[in-house]
Amino acid sequence: MNKIYLFISALLFFFSLLSCYQAPVTGRSQFIIISESEEIRMGLVAYKEVLKEEGISNNNSYNNSVTRVGKKIAIASGKTNYDWEYKVIEGDDTINAFALPGGKIGIYTGILPIAKTDAGLATVMGHEVAHATARHGGERISAVLLAQIGAVGLNIALRDKDPAVISALNTAFGLGVSVGGILPFSRKQESEADRIGIIYMAKAGYDPRESIYFWNRMEEAVREKPKPPEFLSTHPSYGTRIRNLNKWMPEAINIYNNSNKSTNYKIARVN
Repeated sequence: MNKIYLFISALLFFFSLLSCYQAPVTGRSQFIIISESEEIRMGLVAYKEVLKEEGISNNNSYNNSVTRVGKKIAIASGKTNYDWEYKVIEGDDTINAFALPGGKIGIYTGILPIAKTDAGLATVMGHEVAHATARHGGERISAVLLAQIGAVGLNIALRDKDPAVISALNTAFGLGVSVGGILPFSRKQESEADRIGIIYMAKAGYDPRESIYFWNRMEEAVREKPKPPEFLSTHPSYGTRIRNLNKWMPEAINIYNNSNKSTNYKIARVN
């Protein structure tokens, strides 16, 4: 068993030599064991698959709004080596958006009426762009790989035990990783994307205080939808989210006050 621990420790030490990264704005140390180029390649593959399966909106108003705001947020991020791309996806009942490694952003039409204005949309775009620039995708993949190493070590250590015992322990181990590691880690990334996102929107000239109004509208829009308890969710609760934004707001407002202000157009569904 000592050999197993030594082997896993050696692997973790090797990975640690390859994983010295820091998230933008927050400076948080990150554990990332895949290259950025590989992460971008995987993001592009996933993006193409999503676009194959989903309907792309031909609503000119929506597309113009998303492209206009997205470009400003991307410039504010300073990440010039990404091939930024923004797609509006048909789905009026889907209140969602996503970011994939390398700067591929998808915005469902269902979230745009909640955004209401460019500043509301900048809240969404800032958050999604932050996921990309902070390499949260690569970080998530690295966390899963680390969990798999632990699972392999557990199975090796228990190879002479009863199969039913191994199965039960694996189940417990999986739950422990999920609730104790991966899900809270995802919430950390979501909160970090909120913080980075309001800095990006402020740099782009959008009032970061609009983010509070956006999340209040979002909470109201999904009030009737079932949601898991916060400790089993990959996202912070709306209350937690808004408290954090208020805490980070002074820095963002200072940046916004010194920025070139962007016009806060209303978003209208006009073809």
